[in-house]
Amino acid sequence: MKLIIFCLALFCLSAFAACKKGNKPDTTVTSIAPQKDPVIAKSVGFFLDDWVSKTFVTPFYTDIAQPSGSATVTVNIDYSTVITKVPKYLYGNNTNPYMGQLVTEPTLINNIKNLSPNILRFPGGNISSVYFWNGVLPADVPANLYDSNGNTVAASYWLGNNTAAWTLSLDNYYAALKQTNSTGIITVNYSYARYGTSAHPDQVAAHLAADWVRYDKGRTKYWEIGNESGGPWQAGWRIDLSQNKDGQPQIITGALYGIHFKVFADSMRKAAADVGAQIKIGAQLVGTNPVNSWNSVDKTWNSGLFASAGDYADFYIVHDYFTGSDNETAATILNTPTTESQTVMDWMNTTTTQGGVSLKPIALTEWNLFTIGSKQMTSFIAGIHATMVLGELLKNQFGMASRWDLANGWNNGDDMGMFNAGDEPDGVSKWNPRPAFYYMYYFQKYFGDRMVSSSVLGGSGDVLSYASSFTSGEAGVVIVNKGTSSQIVSVSLKNFAPGTRYYYYTFTGGTDNGEFSGKVYINGNGPDGANGGPADYLTLTASSSTMNSGIKVSVPPRSVIFLVADSKK
Repeated sequence: MKLIIFCLALFCLSAFAACKKGNKPDTTVTSIAPQKDPVIAKSVGFFLDDWVSKTFVTPFYTDIAQPSGSATVTVNIDYSTVITKVPKYLYGNNTNPYMGQLVTEPTLINNIKNLSPNILRFPGGNISSVYFWNGVLPADVPANLYDSNGNTVAASYWLGNNTAAWTLSLDNYYAALKQTNSTGIITVNYSYARYGTSAHPDQVAAHLAADWVRYDKGRTKYWEIGNESGGPWQAGWRIDLSQNKDGQPQIITGALYGIHFKVFADSMRKAAADVGAQIKIGAQLVGTNPVNSWNSVDKTWNSGLFASAGDYADFYIVHDYFTGSDNETAATILNTPTTESQTVMDWMNTTTTQGGVSLKPIALTEWNLFTIGSKQMTSFIAGIHATMVLGELLKNQFGMASRWDLANGWNNGDDMGMFNAGDEPDGVSKWNPRPAFYYMYYFQKYFGDRMVSSSVLGGSGDVLSYASSFTSGEAGVVIVNKGTSSQIVSVSLKNFAPGTRYYYYTFTGGTDNGEFSGKVYINGNGPDGANGGPADYLTLTASSSTMNSGIKVSVPPRSVIFLVADSKK
């Protein structure tokens, strides 16, 4: 007791002395505003039902000195301001029926599992319009269909029970979902409702889709009615009126699709109830304002659909390939994610308002680049683009996204596939990941479970930031330098209790193929062959610095940094 009294007296004397000198004891406490989750945006909706919190795992690291120069760019992050919780279905991808049986390819399956797309679409693309899941070709399908130029050509139908090595059967798709810890989104054959020659082709096609729901038995929650049905390249866009028996127009309209959508949805929802499943059904929308579209069907697609189907859909589907098909430069490509993502979401709000319906969750079930001519799609620029797309989709609050696609065809580098399907030259091994794979893998691993507010000062618009928080307390930021000059970037964290260290990985391209290198280097580690990234991507050592002097990193030209900062526990 005497000791306590002595200590109190000593404290009072010290405080009195400080006051005598004109100083007051430092009693200030830094106030940190807590996080508060916002109301879930309508455009995200139920895609957050399966939200998963994330715990950051500290990587092995190498000490790196902070750059000595002054910062040219400052990233300001407000840890307390949550933009959205991160839907895990934003990292999805597309399978297709010509990529092989998947489950017979352990290298590919292992890479997909590591990528963790969480959702894989099937059969996806134009094939879904001629795909018969049960392996039975109906007697009422025509021998010929129209091509995109309006010419009749021999129809080529696909069957879901084909177990040949070159294709993907339905059952092996289901098996691949299980092996990669993914769920599915299935595109049913809507076009059969158009080109079928029965008395009621819409009902027959809807019944076939409902039977798929019954066969699925709840394994798949998300379903799409058709694929790009308003496009002339799609089977069923134009039909042979001499074979049609229910008075459909030769060219499809959004209003007709809306009428058919309700028939499909009713049949599929009943089937789901029969097997005790909960499903969500999506309708196709034109993703941007079609006022100047070359395709006249686009101009009234959305309005016609809303007029005939109203709010019948559970979610809305859009596709976007961000660029044109010209031989575009890296600068042009890297300007598209910010403008295009916002343009699509702005139009979703506008078109639903004009149609007198509610905004629903938005699923971008296909996205990539269209630009061709310089191997842009297989380059590290495609990886930077993918990074920016993920960040911008989060900022604009999309609910789900699936990149097109896991494997396609080399076509001299004009290949949208994330993996080499075995036809790439220069000795590149089959299923070798392309650069975009590494960017998407690290984005998901080093981006938290909530997006938080960030802004950039300086850098002439070349530097972008996407910030996040982990439920375990850390702060993450993705820094993109889409310019051709190096930048020194400092990161300022508001409403965050910093810990000891920050960890980061720097992604850069190689020197091959001009500005479209097919290689990506992660902290200096690159591929062994002519394309791709480091084989040991799972165990690469991070760069790390202490936060004694804040956070500062050197960001090379055309690079991405994935950074996570410790918090005070």
